Amino acid sequence: MAAASPRLAILLALLAASSALAAAQKAKAKPAPGPAGAADAAPPTDVNKALKDDQFSEFKQLLHDTRVDTQINAQLTDSYNGLTIFAPTNAAFDKLKAGVLNGLSPQDQIQLVLYCVLPRFYSLSMLGTLNGKVNTQGSGHDGPYKYDIKRAGNNVNVSTGVNSMLLGSPVSKDFPLAVYPVDKVPLPYELFGPKPPTPAPAPAPAPSKSKTKKKHKKAAGIAEPPVADDSTASDEDKKSAAAPAAGVARWVAALGVLGAAVLGGLF
Repeated sequence: MAAASPRLAILLALLAASSALAAAQKAKAKPAPGPAGAADAAPPTDVNKALKDDQFSEFKQLLHDTRVDTQINAQLTDSYNGLTIFAPTNAAFDKLKAGVLNGLSPQDQIQLVLYCVLPRFYSLSMLGTLNGKVNTQGSGHDGPYKYDIKRAGNNVNVSTGVNSMLLGSPVSKDFPLAVYPVDKVPLPYELFGPKPPTPAPAPAPAPSKSKTKKKHKKAAGIAEPPVADDSTASDEDKKSAAAPAAGVARWVAALGVLGAAVLGGLF
């Protein structure tokens, strides 16, 4: 027992030293929490910070002018679905024809900006599986404006019905905000598509001449003669014509008898 005690003491000492070394290595590997670490872990809830690159300066200005940036930040704070933004670069705005934005009403400008925002978070792989119509936050009389989104090789093609574009590498890819650069300003079909022709008004009906004449006769107080039945009129005409003929025959017969008597007396 006396010989075993020193060995047991040495074994316990080695175990204690090993445990202390493992604890020291674990503490060294784990970074101490600090302000910088907390900031990196914070979810992106400010669209202006996500668009800090200078290539988005015109889009950021449009977000600010329409107050859509305030709406987006509020949604990022409260929404469980997150948001996805197709952010036009400055080069995309340079491709627009002069006066396109200024030709829109303030309300249509808001809808144009909201058209760049999808109402949930989509990673690039998620977008590649959609393959169809996808709602945006822009809307009109017929409901939400939509994109037609389809996979294009290793990328994703986004079509508005007016123009189409491929998505660039995301500048924000952590929930709740995904931001993809696009080299064209997405133009919603409802605002920039061809308008149907206005139908011509139907011609007014021409006034009836016969009706006008009848009204004029009645207004003058002239009564129209009744229309006789054709068969009745024909019978009456025959009777009227037959009556004088019968009277003439009787007079001729009487004159004949009288003449005969006179002649017989003479002879």
